[in-house]
Amino acid sequence: MRADSTAHARRANGVAILACLVALLVPAGIARAELTWKVTGRGWGHGIGMSQWGAFGYAKQGKGWQGILGHYYRHTKLGRANGGDIRVLLESGENSVDFTDATQACGKDLDEQKTYTAVRNGSGVELRSAEGQDLGGCGDSLRAAGGEAIKVIDKGSYRGTLVVVPRGDGGLYVINAVPLEGYVKGVVPNEMPSDWPADALRAQAVAARSYGLATEVSGAPFDQFDDTRSQVYGGLGSETAATNDAAEATAGRVVKYGGKIATTFYFSTSGGRTENIEFSFLGADPKPYLKSVKDPFEDSAPYHRWKETFSQSEMEAKLGSLVDGTLRSIQVTKRGRSPRIVSAKVVGSGGTTQVSGPTLQSRLGLRSTWASFHKSGG
Repeated sequence: MRADSTAHARRANGVAILACLVALLVPAGIARAELTWKVTGRGWGHGIGMSQWGAFGYAKQGKGWQGILGHYYRHTKLGRANGGDIRVLLESGENSVDFTDATQACGKDLDEQKTYTAVRNGSGVELRSAEGQDLGGCGDSLRAAGGEAIKVIDKGSYRGTLVVVPRGDGGLYVINAVPLEGYVKGVVPNEMPSDWPADALRAQAVAARSYGLATEVSGAPFDQFDDTRSQVYGGLGSETAATNDAAEATAGRVVKYGGKIATTFYFSTSGGRTENIEFSFLGADPKPYLKSVKDPFEDSAPYHRWKETFSQSEMEAKLGSLVDGTLRSIQVTKRGRSPRIVSAKVVGSGGTTQVSGPTLQSRLGLRSTWASFHKSGG
């Protein structure tokens, strides 16, 4: 009996020693799985105004462009706007720009078959030939006009005129002064697929025209950027027959509220509901025409629903200084109507940090602030 007990004890000790050795040999990541964070959400973009995929869905349902605009911009009316030029920034910072297809610049007749260069010279601009020959000063700006369009080398062809002015901190601003309808034609194909239904494209044209007239870049010699800071504008080279038809069918039409042109924000995908402006652009004043509305026909959008997965270390790296110690949870403290996140708490082992929904979205690279956080494993 004693011998059996001793043998049993030896076997038990041997098993224990073997278990310890195995534990030492197995990597910590296998012995204990790292925490995993799943972020589930809806939509793509800020959620304010017209959902482009929603407009697509409504057009597929037979709703006309007027009805689409009326749904997303409540309490508004359609009106008309005068023409005029929109000044769009094409390039900034370079000391020269090459262009062709121009017939006049700096009071001189040009050969539209030749390439010319606008060069900064002190506080002004001068014109040179492609070979570098000085063709004279242009004063504090260069304006080049042509036929249907002027081509900016390595950039594209643009309706209207080319304007080049010195930039205060060096280099040049390269600007396209384009008639309003030419601007709309250069925006729509870059903001919405040209093979979408005609009524969706027409709604987009009116929204783009309204936004271009209602907003401007403060303190600059131009009105709009040519990218997502304003609206994506590609000029003549990006135009298509379908999107030009949409612009022409709605020529001059704008969205108005209280007799003024409305700031018609739009975005890709709502996830099923748009958002109040004050809950997405934090600090913005509420606007009656930028309120949350249901968006029932955009479930075919690729990012109607989405999911992202992060490891614990990835979450902590992305959140950076927002995490005090080890990340324990993210607690949403306020949501908007959609419900996108307005504010949240990042809870760490060393303390809690208050954070806005847009900051969380930016740090984690999420498609929208309509998100929920789920932690597992460990």
